[in-house]
Amino acid sequence: MAASRQVDLLEPIDLAQHLGKVELYLGQVCQIAGISKMQLDYWTNKAQIPTKGKKQRIYDIDALETVMLIKQAKDKGLNLGAAIDAARRFREVQSSDSPPAGLLAAPPLGPG
Repeated sequence: MAASRQVDLLEPIDLAQHLGKVELYLGQVCQIAGISKMQLDYWTNKAQIPTKGKKQRIYDIDALETVMLIKQAKDKGLNLGAAIDAARRFREVQSSDSPPAGLLAAPPLGPG
């Protein structure tokens, strides 16, 4: 099979459909969020962010989003308690306003 026909077999990958499978270690979450391990450990306990793992904490994408929302709120001047509340409320509003999975596709291009 010619290389050009092999390429034609491929289709774009929607990575958003697979993010729920991603699991990150504490250090990876710290690197992505731009916080220290001590901060993440404290925030995880204070905000009761769910993690997996026995010897080392493992965070899923939802936990990462919560951490990043807390970081964003703190960067905007909120104290930790207020930042945690803001992150929780934001996630609640987002989950009640978001369409079911699969309906997030871009609108068709062209004249409307």
